[in-house]
Amino acid sequence: MIVRFDRPVSRSAFLARRLGLFALGMLVLVLLAHRFGPLKTPDFVALVLIAAIPAMLAVPLALLGLARLWQIGALGGVAATWALIYAALPLALPGYGVYRYLTRPVLYDVSSDLTDRPEWLSAPDAPQHFLPRPAPPTGAATAQGSAYPGLTGRRYEGALDRVYEAVRKVAEANRLVVTASRGQEYAMPDFALRPTTEEIASPNQPAQSDLPPADEALPETGPLPASRPSDEVASMPPEPTEPPGTVRLQLTTRTLILGLPFDAVIRLREEAEMTLVDMRVASRFGPHDLGFGDQIAEDFLHALDAELLGIAGN
Repeated sequence: MIVRFDRPVSRSAFLARRLGLFALGMLVLVLLAHRFGPLKTPDFVALVLIAAIPAMLAVPLALLGLARLWQIGALGGVAATWALIYAALPLALPGYGVYRYLTRPVLYDVSSDLTDRPEWLSAPDAPQHFLPRPAPPTGAATAQGSAYPGLTGRRYEGALDRVYEAVRKVAEANRLVVTASRGQEYAMPDFALRPTTEEIASPNQPAQSDLPPADEALPETGPLPASRPSDEVASMPPEPTEPPGTVRLQLTTRTLILGLPFDAVIRLREEAEMTLVDMRVASRFGPHDLGFGDQIAEDFLHALDAELLGIAGN
């Protein structure tokens, strides 16, 4: 007589595999929609936390399936293993965020110059939704100085135009997109600023070639009155300008994998045959940049040092 052994089946292991696969698929879609699609960062954070819920449920169910396999040889060991693999990423991503939140200072705006921060050309403004952004704490400068001692300004023994061109080149290489600039006329080479022969003559004084011959009598007419500016033009405020020798660039960027948006401003100042470069980076959403702001600024400044190797000062 043949005895047939029916192997028990661990339903928890197969349920864990379904939950883990669902969590992983949801996380991948959320990442793609945020990195390349229209999904905003607050919604991205909420969906990442929601995707972690089925992954958290899958882990104990998978462990139960493995325990049943060990105790009674229940079918489902492979499914439980895949469940743990699927749940790893949906749990690791929020865990990594919590780790950076606890180990980095609560800052969302960092700068290489803590006493005179570069001002925004256009202050970043984005709806925060459920990620409120409080005012910077009182000891923000002290916290940044102790947490990020390497974030300092740069001095280059070079002309402003050369440093400006290097800044634009490094910004493009580091995926920093310039959205506004001011004072770039100070970064033009000297020969480009020299007026031409035609421009030397004042607009109120005609050039020598335009003057009538000496023996020809001038017409007995007075100067024609200029048109009066309209009230709308007269009421417009003057366009703001930078101090002499100062250039500011405002930029935007996103982190490579998660696509978290950041805003930055770079200030170049020419002083005593040297060019000073300072950078300010701020996260667009939330009260904490998780340390990515310092990483963006230091990566840019180190790349700028390499680009301008040989003219860096102290």
